[in-house]
Amino acid sequence: MSRSSVGDFLNFTLSFSPLRNEAPQLTEPRSQKHVVLKVSTSLQKFPTATDREYKIYERLAKVNSTHPGQSLIRELYDSFELKGRAGKHRCLVLQPMHMTLLEMMRLNPRPFDLKTDNLMLSLEDDTMLADFTKEEIDHPSPRKQVSESRTIYQSRRFRRPTRGKGYGLPILCDFGEARIGQRQESGPFVQPHIYRAPEIIFEMTWGSPVDIWNLGALIWDLFEGTHLFGDIFDSRGGHDPFKHLALMVALIGPPPTEFVQRSETTDQCFDRNGRLLP
Repeated sequence: MSRSSVGDFLNFTLSFSPLRNEAPQLTEPRSQKHVVLKVSTSLQKFPTATDREYKIYERLAKVNSTHPGQSLIRELYDSFELKGRAGKHRCLVLQPMHMTLLEMMRLNPRPFDLKTDNLMLSLEDDTMLADFTKEEIDHPSPRKQVSESRTIYQSRRFRRPTRGKGYGLPILCDFGEARIGQRQESGPFVQPHIYRAPEIIFEMTWGSPVDIWNLGALIWDLFEGTHLFGDIFDSRGGHDPFKHLALMVALIGPPPTEFVQRSETTDQCFDRNGRLLP
């Protein structure tokens, strides 16, 4: 992966793109290749967080895997740094996507809510990008200038695929909270509430098995159209770990004794033998 400077970036034509509101759309005048620019958040308390997703892409590039799943990961074309008032921002030049999996499912008249921000559909009909660009040039999106350095744009949707093309395959995107290594310390931002694994709820050291938990819960959602553990929020809309764990026990039974003994936090819900407290 090569590096770009801000000067190189200025050689592109910039126009707003609605892709998850994450990025402008770039077109290189010579090749007319459309890409997406994702500018990471800069946090003073967590100065290294802005590079987290880039480091994951660096790691993936070194793996050199022949696994067929490699083609289902969003491509990173380039990267550069941008300095702003809040600090350094990592900018990723990425493969354009169409819509999130949730947006596709909402095309069905049956209402359904699904946490699929990290899954987007690839583009089979690449003429959609050219048509999108032309429409933006001819009819610019409504916008509001909040300050000299900030403008809010109204999202513009892609048209539907034509010429016999359909929606592409689901592609795994957004590695901003991914971690490298076999075991990790728990934290509050590891997983969405609706897919949170028991290890995360109990603040245990965790590894790749929590991803398998995520995958199983997501597959259930896709096939059944409802969450495996849906009623997990309190009256104020916050995550209720006790309700969440009670639903897990009701469905798959009590946890093994060895699992309960991995964390002192489990004492709030289970006895030492794994039985749910009244």
